[in-house]
Amino acid sequence: MQDDPNLNPAQFWVMDGQSLWQERVGKRNISCASCHGDSKTAMRGVAVQFPKMVQGKLQTLEGQINQCRVTRQHAPRLAYESKELLALTVFVATQSKGMPIAVEETPTNKASLQKGRQWFDTRMGQLNLSCAQCHEDRAGLKLGGSAIPQGHPTAYPIYRLEWQNLGSLQRRLRNCMSGVRAQQFEYGSPEMAQLELFLMWRARGMPLETPGVRP
Repeated sequence: MQDDPNLNPAQFWVMDGQSLWQERVGKRNISCASCHGDSKTAMRGVAVQFPKMVQGKLQTLEGQINQCRVTRQHAPRLAYESKELLALTVFVATQSKGMPIAVEETPTNKASLQKGRQWFDTRMGQLNLSCAQCHEDRAGLKLGGSAIPQGHPTAYPIYRLEWQNLGSLQRRLRNCMSGVRAQQFEYGSPEMAQLELFLMWRARGMPLETPGVRP
């Protein structure tokens, strides 16, 4: 399903994102294409670099899209997990499909990366579990009859059959936090960006699969 665009349900969001790329919005009445031009060339290699530092702030791909809307188009931010933000994000990410994830440790992101590693290793919730205990210590074993993956975020935004919908990496992280009975990080929070940065750094060199399909 993931490899065949005719079977991958996420392609509906990709097509919506393509339309939104050309749509003029905001007080300036400009589109993404007005600034960036052809997405196939302008956005090639962009998604594999996020999260990254932008003007001194750690920015996810979703956050950068919203930043462009506010500062360039003078349009309102799109809500996290909204159809529009997911569509634009998956459309941009798809332009880098097959490219290796290129997030590296730098002097500017080092503190955020260390914080993300800390969140990954921190036990949380009533079940007192960390990300690392499942996705490193027990990767490949079974949980509820399903194999525990290594937790590499190579295919987001992703279509999950259990959701019957497209969803972001942050949605999946919040699901895990809920599963261990922990207080969830807010969408778009610094903590989410830090954890996302560490996970993408951890998956560096692996090919981007967006848009992915998972059970």
